[in-house]
Amino acid sequence: MSAAVARTGGISIILMAVAAAITYGTIHGSLIVDGDAAATISHLTASPLLFRAEILGWVLIIACDIIAAWALYTVLKPVDKGLSLLGAWLRLSYTAVLAVAVSCLVIVSLLTGSRGQELSGFTSGEQQAEVMLLLGAFEAVWSIGLILFGGHLLIVGLLALRSRNMPKLLTFLLLLAAAGYAVVHLSRTLAPGGENVIRVVEWIFMLPMTAGELGLGLWLLFRVPAPRVPGKSAS
Repeated sequence: MSAAVARTGGISIILMAVAAAITYGTIHGSLIVDGDAAATISHLTASPLLFRAEILGWVLIIACDIIAAWALYTVLKPVDKGLSLLGAWLRLSYTAVLAVAVSCLVIVSLLTGSRGQELSGFTSGEQQAEVMLLLGAFEAVWSIGLILFGGHLLIVGLLALRSRNMPKLLTFLLLLAAAGYAVVHLSRTLAPGGENVIRVVEWIFMLPMTAGELGLGLWLLFRVPAPRVPGKSAS
């Protein structure tokens, strides 16, 4: 049972990473033009189905996060049940915040779809301002959620330190990733004016943030024994 749960969690994390790369890295990046409301509205109104596909991608990511939280709790609770439960709740809390952020994209889809003018009743300029405000809200709310996600990775990293069979390199990457999420997104929330500096810091932490999460997924997928701590047997 534990092995099946671990594999399910591993597949979910890897699938989530692929979906995020396509949803945010490709689709969102191609439709949204920072600081250019006219171009953004033009892209969204010209490609409503593509934008809805992005929203469906976020729904898939949310589902994968829920599964990953359950799987990690099940696999890591022999190390410390209470700490593992805290880590799971932090990931679920992040997922709830992400769902709130994605709701902003749903409203944008309504405003820019074929019935957008009928639904909004706004002038063109007002519609552009509303859409850009909602897109900014999506980014800001998601960024707050990623602080919670960093807390989740910190808990997983601490559990990994106490485990005998989780690779030390993976433990190091998870702790670095936790620090990266905390530093980048706390800075983005508390000091939004320093975006250029934040981007540099984000690039510094990009490798551990990506490798830590993907490495965790691969470890869950291919691991054989359950994590253990000295003097305790896995249940």
